[in-house]
Amino acid sequence: MTTFGDLVRGRTSLHGGALAHVRRLINTWRPLSDLSFSDLVLLAPVAGEDGNRFVVLGHIRPTTGQTVYPADMIGTIVDEVERPVLARAWRTGEIVDADATALGTKERIRVQVIPVTCDGARVGLVTREYTPATQRRPGELERTYLSVFDRFARMVADGSYPFAREEVELETAPRVGDGAIVVAADTIVDFASPNAISVLHRMGIHAFPPGMRLVDIGFDDTAIQQALRARLPVLEEVERGDVSVLVRAIPLLSHDAPTGAIILLRDVTDLRRRDRMLMSKDATIREIHHRVKNNLQTIASLLRLQRRRLESVEAREALAESERRIRSIAIVHETLSREAGDVVHFAEIVRPLVRVVEESVSSPDLSIRFTADGDAGDLPGEVATPLAVVLNELMQNAVDHAFEDRDKGEVHVQLGREGDTVIIDVTDDGRGLPDDFSLENATGLGLSIVKALVTGELAGSMEMRNADGGGTRVHLVVPVEMPRVEV
Repeated sequence: MTTFGDLVRGRTSLHGGALAHVRRLINTWRPLSDLSFSDLVLLAPVAGEDGNRFVVLGHIRPTTGQTVYPADMIGTIVDEVERPVLARAWRTGEIVDADATALGTKERIRVQVIPVTCDGARVGLVTREYTPATQRRPGELERTYLSVFDRFARMVADGSYPFAREEVELETAPRVGDGAIVVAADTIVDFASPNAISVLHRMGIHAFPPGMRLVDIGFDDTAIQQALRARLPVLEEVERGDVSVLVRAIPLLSHDAPTGAIILLRDVTDLRRRDRMLMSKDATIREIHHRVKNNLQTIASLLRLQRRRLESVEAREALAESERRIRSIAIVHETLSREAGDVVHFAEIVRPLVRVVEESVSSPDLSIRFTADGDAGDLPGEVATPLAVVLNELMQNAVDHAFEDRDKGEVHVQLGREGDTVIIDVTDDGRGLPDDFSLENATGLGLSIVKALVTGELAGSMEMRNADGGGTRVHLVVPVEMPRVEV
């Protein structure tokens, strides 16, 4: 599929400020399409052809009317013979209306061609394209919207639209169909759409006589005043009681002077209520993880107390291993208790896990240095928990078997991520594996737990062999399915 950048580089001479201006127009022209009830098409002259041919760089359909083009027109080449009105508008710099043929068909439509100006130079054309037979029956709303569109068209032609510092339009930003109010430069209301009046009613504003200022009927006009002063769009959220409304004020300019504004309103009360519910849910989940962590730590402490009372060395070692496993799970829940949602950055688990193992095996007779590098990215809790237990077992296994008859050693954990796969290497510089070692036949409890978790619960793979420079290397590959985030 040809991208916007490919078309610009391959077909046009747009660059620098002119290219940025055209991008801003495409990013922010949704209200213009809705106000005109028409498709808008952005064209730029093909490089080196002096306005004889144009390439379509952008296309948007109205949400307030019927489209002329079911298929996207981006990438279409239009020549002067097919549409002489394009060359005329390009060469004269005037807004031109004409009958034309729809691109790619023989259907007769109406076209309004608007030069796009940036810093006094023409950089492209915007065409408003519609079929008169399918246009909405003209009423006050339709006449007002088309009048406002004509004001925007003149701003496009004189270079004052799109605004130089306007942000990219957000999906949650209010649209014309959500509710629109047109005000004069003194903020007196000229028109309010039925949907806008409904939003005002939900805010508790019921008196709406024509010719009044918004502030006089109890509507906070801070955003409108700011937009008129700065000559830039302003987006803010207004709360009245339990109602939340997004307000987007777009100034209307003539010769760089504000002549009024259009205010778009969107009731986002339900969205904010859902946000609060999600925040409450996240807080509850974090509290649950916090309590689970506390309970696990309590169990680990009880095991430690019990271990101290035992005389059997084998029993004490078994309880110590159980305590370490429980603490490794507690570390995951501790991290989840600090995060929103059920996803954790696994490196934040590995660091404290390494410290726990290092502290538990430290003794005057054996000094082992543990290190961890790399990044495995974010993991869902159901993957992070068993993987933390696996790492704990592998590090402990290295301590138990790699450094016999030695007083020091090193264990290194290397984390990696390739797309939806986590790759972990645990390497020690110990004595290595015996010649007859077989992972399939290994019967130790630690390795049995690791194999069961990696190949069973995590559906991954495990390889254990002698490292190139001496010692042992365990290689883990674990697939990760991240939870979907609902938007």
